[in-house]
Amino acid sequence: MILELKKVSKYFGGLRALSDINIGVEQGTITALIGPNGAGKSTIINVITGVHAPSQGEIHFDGSNVGGLPRHQLVEKGLARTFQLTKMFHGMSVLENVMVGGHHWAHKSTFIPVILNRKSVRQEEEQIHDYALEMLRLVGLDKVAHESAGTLPHGQQRLLEVARSMATRPKLILLDEPAAGLNGSEEDMLKDALKAIVGKGTTVFMVEHHMKLVMSVSDNVHVMDVGTKIAEGAPGEIGKNPAVIKAYLGKEY
Repeated sequence: MILELKKVSKYFGGLRALSDINIGVEQGTITALIGPNGAGKSTIINVITGVHAPSQGEIHFDGSNVGGLPRHQLVEKGLARTFQLTKMFHGMSVLENVMVGGHHWAHKSTFIPVILNRKSVRQEEEQIHDYALEMLRLVGLDKVAHESAGTLPHGQQRLLEVARSMATRPKLILLDEPAAGLNGSEEDMLKDALKAIVGKGTTVFMVEHHMKLVMSVSDNVHVMDVGTKIAEGAPGEIGKNPAVIKAYLGKEY
C-alpha cells in the first residue's frame, strides 16, 4: 500500500467529522472515494494532506507515518493534491503555471549562480520548461500552453491544476472532484489523463461525484456516509451494493 489510513477520526469541537476510517490505496492504481455531500470526503483529503491533523489514528504514506505533517513536507515526500476551487496565477501563461510546480524539484542553485545567470541555472530552467510542457500534453492542454491561464474556461482550468500538481513529480496525487464543471470533451480528456498519470507511475486517489467516470476508470472504490465508511470494492460490486444505493446512488449501476 502506498497510502493507508488506520482508524482515523477527526473532531471539530464537539462534531465528529470522521469516525475510525480505514482506507488503503494500492500503488499504481486509481482509487475513488464517493458519497453524498457532507459525508466527510474532503475532510479525508484535508487530513491526508496536512490541512488538518487527525484527532485519532495514523496516516501512512510510502512507508512512514505522515499524520499531521505540513503540506510542504508532504510534497517533498511525493504527495500532491488539487482543490475543489481552482487556484492559479491568472496573469501568467498556462505553461508558466505548470512550471511553478517544477521548481520544487529542479532548483538546486544558490543565489549567486542565479544572479550571474550561470549555465547550470539555464539548464535547470530548460528542464522545468520541458517537463511542464510534457504535463500539459498529458492533460491535453499543450496547444494552449502560451495563453493566459485566466482566459481558460473553467473545465480547462481544472485540467491545468492537475498538470501543475503532476509537475511536482508526485508518487501519489489526490484529486478533489476533478470532473466538476467539465463538459463532455473535457471529461474524455480527464479520463485519458488519469490513465496516463498511472502509466507514468503515479498513483491516483480521487474524490468524485461523476459516477460514469468513477465506474469507468477506478480499480477500487470506497464509499462514505456521515463520516463513516460504509463500503469498499471494485466498481461493479459498489454499483450493486444495497447500502451504497440507499445512501448515495439511488439506483443500481
